[in-house]
Amino acid sequence: MKKPLNPVLKLLLEIGPLGVFFVVNARVDIFWATGAFMAAVVLALSINFALERRLPIMPLVSGFFVLVFGALTLILNDELFIKLKPTIVNGLFAVILFGGLMAGRPLLQPLLGSMLQMAPAGWRRLTFAWACFFVVLAVLNEIVWRNFSTEFWAGFKLFGIMPLTLVFSGAALFAVRRHILSAEEPRTEEASVQ
Repeated sequence: MKKPLNPVLKLLLEIGPLGVFFVVNARVDIFWATGAFMAAVVLALSINFALERRLPIMPLVSGFFVLVFGALTLILNDELFIKLKPTIVNGLFAVILFGGLMAGRPLLQPLLGSMLQMAPAGWRRLTFAWACFFVVLAVLNEIVWRNFSTEFWAGFKLFGIMPLTLVFSGAALFAVRRHILSAEEPRTEEASVQ
């Protein structure tokens, strides 16, 4: 079994394509930036696969939408599609997580359970928090792209959304800290269901 990716490398693979998008948009325009973003996403996913022999689900889904909406942006010569992509992806993640909770399955547990051992109440709480956060991200994207310039929107994706996501991640883990199981604690049958 391969060793998990270094967290810094993992972060670079996730935000690198967004950085490429921001730089190319600032130097050329959104259409060149969209093409560069698409290429960078494919490269990042390929590196991830080469190193781990698997593709992480959320970057894979997001990458799929980058390619679809990026292609629509370039083919139809309309930046609306690439601007809508974050709203649709974040909305989709929120619907999936809320749907899982309604079905009694906190879907972050299968995604993160190998990295974090937590009681079932913690998984439910963490999944609910992330579902709500994805709704906030979708709404923020709509507000920014509809009311500000393309350059501001591109910068906000990198310098607004990324730090906001990092802060939220830390706050969410802090909020569920009492549900995190130590290595010595016995796991109940309910806690080990994935």
